[in-house]
Amino acid sequence: MTNDFRYIIFHKPYGVLSQFTQETEKHRTLKDYIQVSNVYPVGRLDWDSEGLLLLTNNGQLQHRLSDPRFGHQRTYWVQVERIPDEDAIAQLQTGVEIQDYRTRPAQVRLLSTEPTLPERDPPIRFRKNVPTAWLEMTLTEGKNRQVRRMTAAVGFPTLRLVRVSIAHIQLDGLQPGEWRDLTPIEIQFLHNMPKVGRIVTRKK
Repeated sequence: MTNDFRYIIFHKPYGVLSQFTQETEKHRTLKDYIQVSNVYPVGRLDWDSEGLLLLTNNGQLQHRLSDPRFGHQRTYWVQVERIPDEDAIAQLQTGVEIQDYRTRPAQVRLLSTEPTLPERDPPIRFRKNVPTAWLEMTLTEGKNRQVRRMTAAVGFPTLRLVRVSIAHIQLDGLQPGEWRDLTPIEIQFLHNMPKVGRIVTRKK
């Protein structure tokens, strides 16, 4: 590793594109928050998703982390419409069909309490008389809008989606729009991260 490389963790707010170039005035971009030259996102978060985004100017590491063979874990807190039953959670754990693809096994559990998160701006739209619930979902893949498509496939549409960790790196304490450099230990873990095979599902 060299001191010329930068490794950044960013708490992406709702409505921000995971890129520095602006394609439309409707959405903000990373440029509105991060004034660091030549760093690029590792993967992406959709404009309507929130949470942890990694950025670096280390192209080799960026390519490695984007390689599906490494399958590093990504954990999300997902607010869904209605309360998923055991059958729906079991389907999410074992894999569901989305478009022409079957998702890998995932760790999925129903959270007993609402996680502590900053308020979303704008807030989600609640439907009267329809309860909501929070799931914790850990995936080892990142297909386009995968979490939303997975919960929709089992009948529980996603209302809010927040990525809280990538591998060992946690969102801990960063507020929406804030960023920091990774610590030397976090960087070392990223470089030493092994390939991940199938993960063991965790049932509640």
